[in-house]
Amino acid sequence: MSVTDLLAAQAQTFLALHPPAQILVLVAAALIGGLARGFSGFGGALIFVPLAGAVAGPQVASPLLLVIDFIMTLGLLPDAWRRANRREVGTMLIGALAGVPAGTALLAFAPQLGLRWGISLIVFALLAFLISGWRYRGQPKPALSIATGVMAGLFGGVAQLSGPPVVAYWLGGAIDRLTVRANLVVYFALSSVISGTSYVAAGLLRLDTLMLAAVVGPGYGLGIAIGARLFGLASETTFRRICYTLIASAGIVSLPALDGLLH
Repeated sequence: MSVTDLLAAQAQTFLALHPPAQILVLVAAALIGGLARGFSGFGGALIFVPLAGAVAGPQVASPLLLVIDFIMTLGLLPDAWRRANRREVGTMLIGALAGVPAGTALLAFAPQLGLRWGISLIVFALLAFLISGWRYRGQPKPALSIATGVMAGLFGGVAQLSGPPVVAYWLGGAIDRLTVRANLVVYFALSSVISGTSYVAAGLLRLDTLMLAAVVGPGYGLGIAIGARLFGLASETTFRRICYTLIASAGIVSLPALDGLLH
């Protein structure tokens, strides 16, 4: 079989797994998620994962976002590595080493319908948590850092939703903002490596996922670029409200009880 025949066969297999209509919805979800992340700094996963999971399944949505987000933020890592408190990041990653495999096991083996309902509950719970504005105000402590890493790893393994627990733990404490930002970049990059390894071992990260990321990823990148340009045109409070509305809308539309809206 020639190279052309192999490529054609691979393309046919890819389109059989991911029809054009599904890909269009995934690109739209990535664009909206990227917009939220670009203009508010959060919310990308909370929007993309439930929407993408509704049309392609959580077992596709989570690994897909992992690949896309890792690639999009990789350029931030060298500077962040120099600025970060690497000991504190490493402490939290100890927890992630336990949480990520547990979340991955749920993603790989839980019934899809139950998984989608579970992800929806996590999305709404995290949205309420974000709206509350709660932050941990004390100094980081090893036991708390590990516990936060376990929770973030669990949410990250099952649905790439590790951000809110980590941000709430570090952002309100005594660490200066530049160090917090660097810590977050380094933590998410290294936890993505843990998630990627775990997904590969569970058979969730496959060649078709990488191909899909190449198609859907530009939509996410475009959303981030547009969102970043929009930032500053209105108050931070306004953008946060917009982002909360987008997350709530994505969560509602993607509820299994409303199947058909995205199909």
